[in-house]
Amino acid sequence: MTGRSSKTATKTPPPERGIFCNRTLNLRAIGAIGYDMDYTLVHYRVHRWEGKAYDYIKEKLQEENWPVEPLRYQPDLMVRGLIIDRELGNIVKADRFGYVKYAFHGTKPMGFAQQRSSYARILIDLNEPRFKFLNTLFSMSEACIFAQLVDLLDKKDLPGVLGYSDLYSIIRNALDEAHLEGQLKRDIIGDPDNFVEPDPDTPLALLDQKMAGKKLVLITNSEWPFTNSMLSYCFEPHLPDGMRWRDLFDIVIASARKPSFFSADNPAFEVVNDDGLLKPATMGLRANRIYVGGNAGLVEEQLKLSGDQILYVGDHIWADVKISKALLRWRTAAVLRELEADIAATEEFKHDQIELDRLMNQKERLERKQSQLRLKIQRRRKNYLGQKQTTTGLKPLDKELNEIRMQLEKLDSQIAPIATRAGRLSNPHWGLLMRAGNDKSHMARQVEQSADIYLSRVSNFLYITPYAYLRSRAGSLPHDRSSKV
Repeated sequence: MTGRSSKTATKTPPPERGIFCNRTLNLRAIGAIGYDMDYTLVHYRVHRWEGKAYDYIKEKLQEENWPVEPLRYQPDLMVRGLIIDRELGNIVKADRFGYVKYAFHGTKPMGFAQQRSSYARILIDLNEPRFKFLNTLFSMSEACIFAQLVDLLDKKDLPGVLGYSDLYSIIRNALDEAHLEGQLKRDIIGDPDNFVEPDPDTPLALLDQKMAGKKLVLITNSEWPFTNSMLSYCFEPHLPDGMRWRDLFDIVIASARKPSFFSADNPAFEVVNDDGLLKPATMGLRANRIYVGGNAGLVEEQLKLSGDQILYVGDHIWADVKISKALLRWRTAAVLRELEADIAATEEFKHDQIELDRLMNQKERLERKQSQLRLKIQRRRKNYLGQKQTTTGLKPLDKELNEIRMQLEKLDSQIAPIATRAGRLSNPHWGLLMRAGNDKSHMARQVEQSADIYLSRVSNFLYITPYAYLRSRAGSLPHDRSSKV
C-alpha cells in the first residue's frame, strides 16, 4: 500500500479539498456510509468519456442519414447544472430563484433583449416536463449534440423533425441507452488508463472509516462486471497486500436501479460467482456478499440502522442525494469534482475581485449620492411638499448631477471588463458551477437543499478523519451587520 497519505489527516486541506457543510454533521454518530461508484469513488476523464459517448451518438444518427458528419464534440460548451428548454431549443443557466441569467439558443449565446423576451415571465421549474436538468456529468455529450442539432433544425437541415421538443425525443430514442452504455463500458474496461483518473488516496479514506467502526456499503447502478473491473483497477494497487477492494464493503449492490432503489420494493439477487451467476436473496441481505438490485429497506434491515444513522455519498443530485434524503432521511454528501477547478479559478482571480469590490463600493456610494441629489432637484422643481420650494439654485445641482453621471460612466468602463472576466471563471460560457451572476446558481440551490455536506472527491475525508464534527456556518442574511448597506 502506498504511504503518500499517511500524514494527510494532520494537514490543513488546500481550499479546493475541503468539505463544505450545509447542515451540521457529526461523523461519530454515523454508523454506516453508503457510496455510489461512477464519478464518486471512480472518477473518469470527463472529456474523453463524453467525447466517446458523443461519437457513438453521432454514429447512430448517421445510420438514420442525419447530416451530422461535420459535427464535433465541444468540451466547454456544456457544464453540469444547466437546463435544457425543450420547448424553445435553448440551454439556460438559472439562479436559485429560477430566473434565467445566461442562455444559449443552440450553440449561440442569446443577447439580452432576446433572452428577456423569452424568459421575462418564466421561472425555471424542474417539475415542468419542458425542462431537463443536467445534474450529472454523463449528460454533457447528449446536451452538446442537442445544441448542435438545434442549429441544423433552424437551418431546416433536419426534415421531418417537428420542433425542438421532438428533436430532443428523437435524440433520446436514438441513443438506445443500454446499448450505448454497454459499448462505452467495454471500451473503458479495455483501456482504463485512457478513461479513468484513479485517486490513490480514496481506498485509504474508506479503510480509515472501516477501521473506525463504520459499515461501508456500495450502491451503484453499474453492472457487476464493470463495477468489479473499475474498483479492482482503481483500488487494489493502493490497498494492503492481500486485500481486495470488496473487503472494504460490508455490502456490495450493483445494478441498483437508483432512484427506484430508494423508493420501490425491488427484489435482490445474490452474485454467486465471478461469472455473474445469480440466485434470489429470499432471506434478505447478508454481510460480505455481493448483490444485484434490491432496495434501501433491505440495506437498513441488514445494517440494523436507519435514517440519520446512515450517510450516503454520490454525485447525482437527484438519484443519489435528493431522493435518499427526502424519502429515508439519510444524511447526504454530494461529490462535485468541478469544485476544484472553480475554487482554483476563484483563488487566481482574488486580486481582481478585491479591485472589483472596491470599484463597486465606490459606484454604490455615487449612486446613493446621485439618487439623493435627483430627489432634491425633483422636490424643488415640482414643489409638491406644500412648503416654499424655489427653482433658484438648480443650476449648481444640475451641474453636480452631471458630474456624478460622468464619474459613474468612467467607473462602469473600469468595472465592465473585470465583471466580464468574473462571469467567465472556470468556463468561458457559463462561469462557476455554483454561481449565476452574483447569486447562487440553480445547481447551488439543489445542493443546498439536498446535501448536508459537499466535497470535490471522497479522499477529502482524509483531512477530517472519521471522527470529525462538521459544523455549518451561520447563514448570512441581507440585514446582517456584515452585509452591504
